[in-house]
Amino acid sequence: MNTLVIGFQEMDKTQLSLVGGKGLNLGTLSKIKGIAVPEGFCVTTVGYQKAIEQNETYHALLVQLSMLKVKDRDQINEISQKIRQLIMNIEIPSDVMEAVTHYLSHVGHEHAYAVRSSATAEDLPHASFAGQQDTYLNILGHEAIMQHISKCWASLFTDRAVIYRMQNGFDHREVFISVIIQRMVFPQASGILFTADPITSNRKLLSIDASFGLGEALVSGLVSADSYKVQDEVIVSKIIATKKLAIYGLKEGGTEIQQINPPQQKAQTLTEQQILQLARMGRQIEAYFGCPQDIEWCLVDHSFYIVQSRPITTLYPIPEANDQDNHVYLSVGHQQMMTDPITPLGLSFYLLITPAPMRKAGGRLFVDVTPMLASPTNRVMLFDNVGQSDPLIKDALTTVLERGDFIKSLPDDEKAPKRSRGNTTKLAQVEIDPSIVTDLIKSNQTSIEKLKQNIQTKSGSDLIDFIQEDILELKKLLFDPQSTSVFMAAMNASSWINEKMNEWLGEKNAADKLSQSVPNNITSEMGLALLDVADKIRPYPEVIDYLQQVKDDRFLDELVKFDGGQESKDAINAYLHKYGMRCAGEIDISKARWSEKPLTLVPMILGNIKNLEPNTGKRKFEQGRQEALEKEQELLHRLNQLPGGVQKAEETKRMISIIRTYIGYREYPKYGMINRYFVYKQALLREAEQLVHAGIIHDREDIYYLSFDELRDVVRTNILDNQIINRRKSEYKLFEKLTPPRVMTSDGEIIAGKYARENLPADAIVGLPVSAGVVEGRARVILSMEDTDLEDGDILITSFTDPGWTPLFVSIKGLVTEVGGLMTHGAVIAREYGLPAVVGVENATKLIKDGQRIRVHGTDGYIEIL
Repeated sequence: MNTLVIGFQEMDKTQLSLVGGKGLNLGTLSKIKGIAVPEGFCVTTVGYQKAIEQNETYHALLVQLSMLKVKDRDQINEISQKIRQLIMNIEIPSDVMEAVTHYLSHVGHEHAYAVRSSATAEDLPHASFAGQQDTYLNILGHEAIMQHISKCWASLFTDRAVIYRMQNGFDHREVFISVIIQRMVFPQASGILFTADPITSNRKLLSIDASFGLGEALVSGLVSADSYKVQDEVIVSKIIATKKLAIYGLKEGGTEIQQINPPQQKAQTLTEQQILQLARMGRQIEAYFGCPQDIEWCLVDHSFYIVQSRPITTLYPIPEANDQDNHVYLSVGHQQMMTDPITPLGLSFYLLITPAPMRKAGGRLFVDVTPMLASPTNRVMLFDNVGQSDPLIKDALTTVLERGDFIKSLPDDEKAPKRSRGNTTKLAQVEIDPSIVTDLIKSNQTSIEKLKQNIQTKSGSDLIDFIQEDILELKKLLFDPQSTSVFMAAMNASSWINEKMNEWLGEKNAADKLSQSVPNNITSEMGLALLDVADKIRPYPEVIDYLQQVKDDRFLDELVKFDGGQESKDAINAYLHKYGMRCAGEIDISKARWSEKPLTLVPMILGNIKNLEPNTGKRKFEQGRQEALEKEQELLHRLNQLPGGVQKAEETKRMISIIRTYIGYREYPKYGMINRYFVYKQALLREAEQLVHAGIIHDREDIYYLSFDELRDVVRTNILDNQIINRRKSEYKLFEKLTPPRVMTSDGEIIAGKYARENLPADAIVGLPVSAGVVEGRARVILSMEDTDLEDGDILITSFTDPGWTPLFVSIKGLVTEVGGLMTHGAVIAREYGLPAVVGVENATKLIKDGQRIRVHGTDGYIEIL
């Protein structure tokens, strides 16, 4: 077989590096029985490499290009242009020309051809690269085909292709290009078929776009298309578009845009029979490739031709199930305020701790709530809980239930219990004793100190067994009934206050101000403590100058050289001793903690020095405490004026006492868990160093890509297939690009909830109100704590905030997040700091632009762009 040119029928699945993703898919398609593919062949990457391998200028330019970053747009444009011009001027090797001529003689010199690019990093299961390289249609004659081979080679270096490779981590020097030469067909209609609905991700709903003429008009966005949806061989929806234009081939070669006759513009492109025939072909192709496909098709004289099929790379994976039944899954990340993917080790640690029925998908965890939805009693409790924390989830679950046949309801076993938060009698019995909280905290600290001592002596399999045993102690502390009852009492009291103050006084979210500056909130104390660190460093200009230059996590070692350096180092170390186990995304044990990456704190410390006055921490806390006290007195005074006011005021005062005594503890169990995580992690990394020394793994962080049980086996046997680590790292990079849904079904359908809200401004961006007040300011869109650049009075816009984000809260005056609920960490801390906050705002980081002036309505739950 000639390695310079390979016919579609000659290809096999091992030849990706020769024919690229698009070429390989066409070769596969041409072998599926009953699927018609216009015949053709590929000029392989060997031909391209022969053309450029001796060209020193090309390789020098490629080295220059490889050193650039996405932000270097002008230089990318300049160098890419030079490479394209150089490739266009290179003579195609004579043996490549001979091989192309030979294959053309078999298919027929007289035909028109489509000449299409197929890169080795294209149409892959994890990156489509669709549209990054060029396609040329209706090319006639040997000379024109040769010319367009050079054009396709050059299109490997269009700006868009170069930037896309940079964004997806592909090395330009390792990506090559093949050229597809395929007999041209001239269709009456063409379009795209998705075997999973691209809008909802439902794998059972097939979606077809169809318009007249060549598909280029549809792909380029020139025309509207009919849209047909098919499920279980039934057309469930049809939208007929007005199609004013189409692209057709010319006899002399090339294409032109033509006007469609007015009577035909609103005609249905495909008949019902053709829609169902195409849908069946789509399912056949999907089954052959083994995953949902994005398929390009043409209709020629009542016959369908398939001209491309690629994996749909944007679908979120479906959580695994052990049966074929219908299931509904809730995202754990949306509850835990961390929607980034978690490494295999992080996932397995979380699974060791949680009692909930968990499923993995896309590097995230989901709870299977199907049994709860099926039980009328449990359903009420589920809706009660998620309705409070995240109304979007509640609305999505309601949508699933309203379909009637997706989840079969079980007989009602008992009358659904009433909501405990409304049960005044039960709340009235709660003991108000601050020592309960201090005792719980002390018990947790004692347990962690004991763990730190005992783990020092463990190694090898003994260490793994010891950690697994200690997780039982962690679970005991996390799910301690007294611990849970303490913060549940405070949460219920907050709900009671909000309900009753709205009912009796017409005041919304009254509990928010009452929750400011409460004792024993370890997370809010952490933010204020960093202000104290800034105060220690503030008097020393040399230290501040040094911190503005640092780029290495070992910067603390150099601090002592400067005036005030020892004091500054001691202050930072004291902070790290208490809070250094925290970080953004801390539920993933593999995330770098502040103790491991102290550089993360430097921008925040410098921001506090620049933007805030000395002693701001103490003043902020005292101001919040005073505002809460004044709010309490105001409410009690107003209540006393009402009929039955003395009794109402007495009940309210007790509820306020419950809130202020216990709500701060809400943050402590997680702090205890993260403390333990860090102890485990340090011990496991010491063990990983032994595996590195033994040559079992390359880097100690490789253990993050093993589950806990797999790590146990590796430690025990000293055997590991490194391909597992490499594959998991690649998967993790793919998972980073995915956005997890709040709610999805076993069909892969993403159910998006909506907020039920009236009387809001027409252009309001709607979310969940979690901390009362109205504030105006500059929006700062920050997706990573490392990118922190805040000034006093900015409003933070981000995807999610877990406790690791808290140090930023001291220098902002409002908060907007895409993820969150009433009792998630960001909401709790926002209330304690008195920051108006709206969470659960879909696409907030895209709808609100960095630097815009906005108004956040924390009481009513919406944002206005000013």
